[in-house]
Amino acid sequence: MKEIKKEDKEKKNKEVKKEQQKEIKKVQPKEKKEETKKVQQKEKKQENKKQDNKVKKKIKKNDSKKEEGAKNTNSKKIKIAIIVILAIVLVASSAYLVYYFYQSNKNKNLYEEVQEEIEYDETTEELKTVNQEFVEKVKELQGENPDVKGWIRIENTNVNYPLVQATDNNYYLKRNYKKEKSSYGSIFINCNSNIKDENANVIIYGHDMRDGQMFKDLLKYQDKTFYDEHSELTIATEEGEAKYEIIFAFKSRIFYEDEKNVFRYYQYYHFKDEKKYNEYINNCRKIQLYDTGKTAIFGEQLVTLITCEYSQENGRMVVVAKKLNS
Repeated sequence: MKEIKKEDKEKKNKEVKKEQQKEIKKVQPKEKKEETKKVQQKEKKQENKKQDNKVKKKIKKNDSKKEEGAKNTNSKKIKIAIIVILAIVLVASSAYLVYYFYQSNKNKNLYEEVQEEIEYDETTEELKTVNQEFVEKVKELQGENPDVKGWIRIENTNVNYPLVQATDNNYYLKRNYKKEKSSYGSIFINCNSNIKDENANVIIYGHDMRDGQMFKDLLKYQDKTFYDEHSELTIATEEGEAKYEIIFAFKSRIFYEDEKNVFRYYQYYHFKDEKKYNEYINNCRKIQLYDTGKTAIFGEQLVTLITCEYSQENGRMVVVAKKLNS
């Protein structure tokens, strides 16, 4: 009986094993399928990733080409802009040079024409005749323009011009003696000065022009040797001609209104007394570029010539002369 039970049990175990094997066989294909599916999905993902990378590379390449194209376009635009700017600068510079030389020649011809009308030679003994020619020329010019007050000249320099005076110091800054507009302006007397006043300081202005015209030659008085060879100037009016001896040459500037304890040489127009006269003389002596060995005394009319000087802000070159007794 026991043996029968044992056999039944073994038989039953065999059947259970068979069933388990069947179940295992059923499960294994599913696992393989799932694994295969996972592999396929992974491969697909990798393929898709490769495709995405290819697309990205292509896009990047296209973007690079576009950027390069944009850079080239911008570079071309910049080059064109530079060429255009250079062309404009060249045209503007050329136009300025043409205008500059035109104005220079026009101004030179204007004064040469009026100078040539006066024939003189101071090597002759006919000095009175020479003086009279300038006096007559002043009278003639006054007929054309009442603002003409005289004629100033420094021998063997370019300073040889009519003198004008207006009620406004700005008027002749950009006008010639004929009242025509000109960047060269005129040689003009300060509106507060009186050339007929023997106690006056006759302040006279002129531009410092690059081509040597107007008062450019005043800058040469920085050199003592030049002073030694050009120590006198002449001024003619309708009443006669007078000689002036240069006594000081100095550099200064136009001062701001709030600056104190400065020498405003350009504000001395008339000397009401000896004290004011000596104050001017002493201040000029303090800042003179060199000692001329000359001075002036109260009662001798002074002339102060002023032009621009560019070694400092609002710089001026100043030459002071006294009237000699005739």
